[in-house]
Amino acid sequence: MPTTISAERPDTDDARALIAELEAELEPLYPRESRHGYAVEQLIAQEVAFFVMRQDGAPAGCGGVELFGTDYGELKRMYVRPRFRGTGLGKLLLARLAEYAWDHRVTLLRLETGIYQGAAIGMYERFGFRRIPPFGRYDDDPLSRCYEMPLGEEPRG
Repeated sequence: MPTTISAERPDTDDARALIAELEAELEPLYPRESRHGYAVEQLIAQEVAFFVMRQDGAPAGCGGVELFGTDYGELKRMYVRPRFRGTGLGKLLLARLAEYAWDHRVTLLRLETGIYQGAAIGMYERFGFRRIPPFGRYDDDPLSRCYEMPLGEEPRG
């Protein structure tokens, strides 16, 4: 089976499992005040468009986009399971999230990530994200980095 990326509620079993794995990965690296990810209930309350990626039917990753009008979209809960990393699936998921934002007339994507997410940071930068000062609700946290990427005439992918 091919790779699929489908819109799903973040409270499905697969989505919950992926989000729990992400939290388990981040917990030993960052204190609570430096972990800014939304809980499942917050994803729903904030109407975050959420997607689950599957490879050969197996849940491989997830991610969402919270739209702030047409000003910008913020990536949320981006995660690829370790066994699927380095295969290009993260880039496919980023492209799908960018496409969603573009389809909703948003031309700027932003994200916040932790400084110890080296592989993710590298992927974001190769995809076209550039580091920016803290935005929105993020404070200047030495364990945090913020990025943004303008979307051109068509989303990258």
